[in-house]
Amino acid sequence: MTLVGGSHADHGATFGERGGREVVEEYGRPDRTVRAVRNGVGAIEMGYGVVVVTGSDRHTVVGEAVTNELPGTDGGGCYALVLDGRTIEAELFVYDAGERLLLFTPPGRAEPLARRLAAADRDVTAREATTEFGVFGVHGPMATEKIASVLHNAGAPTGAYSFVRGSMGDAGVSVVAGDAPGGEESYEVICAADDAGEVWMTLLSRGNGAAPFGYRTYETLTLEAGTPLFDPDIRGESPESTGLARVAGVGETTEEPSHRLVGLRIDAADDDRIPGSGAAVLGSDAPIGRVTRAGWSPSLSEPIAFARIDRDASVRAVRTDRGEVRATRSSLPFVEGGEQSGRLPSY
Repeated sequence: MTLVGGSHADHGATFGERGGREVVEEYGRPDRTVRAVRNGVGAIEMGYGVVVVTGSDRHTVVGEAVTNELPGTDGGGCYALVLDGRTIEAELFVYDAGERLLLFTPPGRAEPLARRLAAADRDVTAREATTEFGVFGVHGPMATEKIASVLHNAGAPTGAYSFVRGSMGDAGVSVVAGDAPGGEESYEVICAADDAGEVWMTLLSRGNGAAPFGYRTYETLTLEAGTPLFDPDIRGESPESTGLARVAGVGETTEEPSHRLVGLRIDAADDDRIPGSGAAVLGSDAPIGRVTRAGWSPSLSEPIAFARIDRDASVRAVRTDRGEVRATRSSLPFVEGGEQSGRLPSY
């Protein structure tokens, strides 16, 4: 469950679930909230799973399980994938915190990863520690100013995935520089679970204010910015087909993926004809793929989507509950923000 559910409820939140974790879906007026974050700054409670890895062989064991080169110094981090053969089993943000590695996973993926790492016949201990941490995202073109206004004993970190330690009010925090998943400046604030209430109120109402937002807004922001998300867009796929091989540190391969993750613009004047996840994407005379996720873009005032389609196929339409709707491939990102997502698909 969320660590600050009472505060969320006071702000009019509705709740949902991601990977078995309770999260805030929205606070109402989602279109307006997207614009508030795009034009200023917003804060969200994240639903990550957390794995803590200790022991003298921690770098070796984790390094053998993930795709990317691990950070070698305290305060460093990276994005990586966990593969099952050639398919994506989990995505991770890995942080070197001195005597331990912290691994942040999508909701519901921490426990199986901890078991996998703990099974290694090495000097390593891996345990799920999801309930021990609070994690809050800060996004928008004013995110740096927001962090600077409330972070004490440290300056805002620079360089994606690096972090600094400081305090907010009486709470100790680590502040991570994000990789701009919403196409704007981004940070994540990590604290002990007992300090989550203090940190959340600091982010909302102390220093420069921030608008609270939930996962529906986060999903819209990442879709507009061209950032794939784990469950709808990349789970069970290869790094090459999702366009994440480079950022995840996957080695070179001569194998060309048979399909790609691409952007679609949907020719509809309202949100009543948005295709659902799994909807067929149609070429000139046959289906050529499936929509992974779609939604209304407040920034563009039209529906947009991610789809997994045959590599060189041309798109004619998508199939919805109300029939076929014209669609065209779009370059990514859909919306140019102040920064480019570090996970923009690249082929």
